[in-house]
Amino acid sequence: MPFDPLYPFRLSAKYDGVRPINIYLLRLLYILMFFVLGHVTWTHVLTHQGSWEPFNAVGWCVWTAFATLAGLGILRPLKFLPIILLEIFYKVLWLVVVAYPLWSRGTLATSSAADITTQFLWVILPIIAMPWGYAFAQYVYNSRRTSRPQTQSHPIAA
Repeated sequence: MPFDPLYPFRLSAKYDGVRPINIYLLRLLYILMFFVLGHVTWTHVLTHQGSWEPFNAVGWCVWTAFATLAGLGILRPLKFLPIILLEIFYKVLWLVVVAYPLWSRGTLATSSAADITTQFLWVILPIIAMPWGYAFAQYVYNSRRTSRPQTQSHPIAA
């Protein structure tokens, strides 16, 4: 089989019509989430001392679960797309409702949100990696849905 330099950019039947480059980028995202975010979150959860503030604990537990589930995404990148969709949604939402108002008032750089904003601007990577056509077909418009079977009336009710 000859070498095809355009292979990563061609639609692939092996990956349900998704370009291999998207699969590679998704796996890279899952690896980063699993190892980098997982290291930070699991270290924090396992070494925390004292009682937890409940809302703070929820955040740490959600991010720890998120990072741990990303490990499964390494193996099945398309099956775990909702993790990437969640990441894109919460980061873009946070940038719009928290960072943008601060930035528009000229107070973002001096706020406590500046570091998070810098990290969340990297949301461009999952946006690029996401196979949007596949995601839309799977989660918004699924042409493989079967129509609901007609229910028959009960013979006694007729």
